Amino acid sequence: METATQTLLFAAELVEENGTYALVVQDVRTGTVQTTPVPRAMVDKLPSFLSALAAKLNPATQRRRW
Repeated sequence: METATQTLLFAAELVEENGTYALVVQDVRTGTVQTTPVPRAMVDKLPSFLSALAAKLNPATQRRRW
C-alpha cells in the first residue's frame, strides 16, 4: 500500500498588532519571510476571498444555481 507524503512549501499567517494587520508568508524551502500590511477591509473580506479561490480551484464541488 502506497502512502502519500506531504511537504510544506509555504506557511502564511495573518497577524494583528495594535489594530494593524500584516500578512506574513514564509518560504519554508529557502527560509525567507515576506511581510506586507493588509487593510482592515481586506481582512474582513478574507473568508469570501478564500471561498472564491476554493471554488475557482475546484469547480466540480460548486453548487449550481437554477
